[in-house]
Amino acid sequence: MQGLSLVTRQSRWINHIPQCRYWFYITTCHLHQKQGHTWKSWKTLSGKGNIILMGSPGSGKTTTAKIVGRALGKRSFDIDDDLLTPVWGMSVAKKLKEIGEMRFLEEEGQVLLGLDVQNSVVSLSGSNPLVYEAMAKIGEQGIFVYLDATNETILKRQKVMKVDRIVGMGSGASLEDVINFRRNSYEDWYDIRVLVHPDDTQEHVAQRVLEAVKKFENNPGHVSTRGTLSSGKFTNFLDTVLQGIAPDGGLYVQSPSRPKLSLEDINRLVPLTYRERALRLLELWIHPLDISPQELRSFIEKSYKDELFEPPDLAPVVHLSGNQFVLELFHGPTGSFKDWPLQLMPRFFTKAMKLLENPDAKYLILVATSGDTGSATLDGFSRHAGECFYAGDAKVGVIVLYPTHNISKIQKWQTTAMEGSNIKVIGVDSDFDFCQQTVKKIFRDSNVVKSLGNCNLSAANSINWGRLLPQTLYHASAYMNLVRDGHIKLGDQVDYCVPTGNFGNILSAFYVKEMGFPIRKLICASNANNILTDFLHSGTYKPSAFTLQRTISPSIDIIESSNLERLLFHLSGEDPHFIKDFYIDAVSKGQATVSQKVKLALQENFVAGYATETNTKETLLKVFRTTGYLLDPHTSVAHFVATNYGDVNFPTLISGTAHHGKFIDNILPLLDPKENFSSLRVDELIQRATEVTSRPKMNRFLQSMLTKKIQHKDTVAEDYGEICTKVVDFANTL
Repeated sequence: MQGLSLVTRQSRWINHIPQCRYWFYITTCHLHQKQGHTWKSWKTLSGKGNIILMGSPGSGKTTTAKIVGRALGKRSFDIDDDLLTPVWGMSVAKKLKEIGEMRFLEEEGQVLLGLDVQNSVVSLSGSNPLVYEAMAKIGEQGIFVYLDATNETILKRQKVMKVDRIVGMGSGASLEDVINFRRNSYEDWYDIRVLVHPDDTQEHVAQRVLEAVKKFENNPGHVSTRGTLSSGKFTNFLDTVLQGIAPDGGLYVQSPSRPKLSLEDINRLVPLTYRERALRLLELWIHPLDISPQELRSFIEKSYKDELFEPPDLAPVVHLSGNQFVLELFHGPTGSFKDWPLQLMPRFFTKAMKLLENPDAKYLILVATSGDTGSATLDGFSRHAGECFYAGDAKVGVIVLYPTHNISKIQKWQTTAMEGSNIKVIGVDSDFDFCQQTVKKIFRDSNVVKSLGNCNLSAANSINWGRLLPQTLYHASAYMNLVRDGHIKLGDQVDYCVPTGNFGNILSAFYVKEMGFPIRKLICASNANNILTDFLHSGTYKPSAFTLQRTISPSIDIIESSNLERLLFHLSGEDPHFIKDFYIDAVSKGQATVSQKVKLALQENFVAGYATETNTKETLLKVFRTTGYLLDPHTSVAHFVATNYGDVNFPTLISGTAHHGKFIDNILPLLDPKENFSSLRVDELIQRATEVTSRPKMNRFLQSMLTKKIQHKDTVAEDYGEICTKVVDFANTL
């Protein structure tokens, strides 16, 4: 086996654990040789067309292979019975006893290299995935399906089968030790994961395998909310990330089928870490030919590492009072929930760019921010887009448009202090709606697109599917935290209350509800800009009847909520013609009405309410005085709506979307009306925020970011032409 001397040097520290030494060597050799390898990217079921089952002894591979083979008209092929035993002329158990474990694995690997079958369902032995060269060869012949059973399930089945010894136990390791070591190897090879539950029959497992393989072969892809499903034109995940907005002006969604989980599936995720949950959820949404599970795991681990999100619990759920809990989403590098998608999305973007046929292609990401998206986008791309972002021959640039007078002092500082030659931040003397409309208009403006030459446009707002999808993770994880921490039992219903502006955050919670998580109602919390409250109650969307009001919760000071389009697409039966007509009416007539069927579906899933400025301020003060917990203004809006429009009989999870420190310039005058805080510098404001309370604790990244100097001072009037000129001029510098 290659790499022995390197691995031996790297692993001396583990030599004092005799039972681990051998297995550490095997596993580390495997990982070392496979690291960075991308051979999976071209795999399909074409060619030899094999389905290759792997998993621990006792996971049911052999029986499952027979059932799946019969269903698909394929031959079932067992490695032990149909390959190793005939080649060796003796049983596998006898061979192991004769030559010992180390030589057994070596000889097993040599035989595996000669495997040449087609149109078969292959069941590997539990030890096969430990041999890298053989697995790479086998992987060329089909797709790997991992039957993922818990240790408890495996040990129970092995006891019934009277198996008390497998390869690896000769080193002195226990049966469970060996299962754990092998699990790492399975995780490094699979294309598809199929969960095996304790009470599953082999027929149940086989059915899941068949469903998973069918989905693999018939990738549902992504469609535009304004396109036609009958055209058969689907877009893969990485293309949606690059494009941002569909060519027809619609928004991408996964269609027509989206992942579903049973309570048993959810229960398997409860004891896991956030990163482990994230992998198992995202691999259900992202096809392995877009991003393999192994690369996806790497992206997640690098994006959500402890250095970027304050440990120990990366997105903790905190009990506030009664049946109310706060999901704290502000422990990332810019102190808002936007960090969760925008630390991961740049890795998707870079991956997509590397697959482009044109190596000279450049991308300009246009961002409209209501306060948090801008800084989170710049921070995420600067950290994770690698050489594409800061290299001299830059391939990715970012322009952020923000409403000059409608974000907090600290939000503005965060955004305009970002450093980098490939970024530009422009203040617009208007509101967020104008900034967002401008971004969408530029995408459709053929003259601007032509002026950009070989520089393509993309988006990082939640209009980008790759930006929206990671937001499902923390909503799902929050439910599991409530179960794990004993606040609820698995299956208990919970209400989710989300402060809502552009509708992306609450839409991601809708997808989690749709997946099978027991969310009873989604509570849409608006501030004085309560167009969504009016719409969800009446079924009529009336943008012409609302004038934007500036509030102390500026990130939801929005009238035109882009992601509402996705929700209406789903609830209308995924009818793009309805979406086109709806938004034509909204623009030309100033209002649009949904059908009674869609209205009932909206009200079945959503509760809506709003908080006035007085409500927001009084709630913030009341919660602080009674609990010592300081809400930011947006979370205060959600708390008021949850309390006054929700149901106190159900546990309610309130999305804490930003750290109070980002809005301390608006909060301090509420806490102490007699003092004048207007002259305080940004660093002084943050210092005052640290002195007010430790619930929640101050975000350390927020403190360090505010030591930077202002880099971007450009401001423009509410002028589309002037903004376009700046966009084109900046693109030409990339």
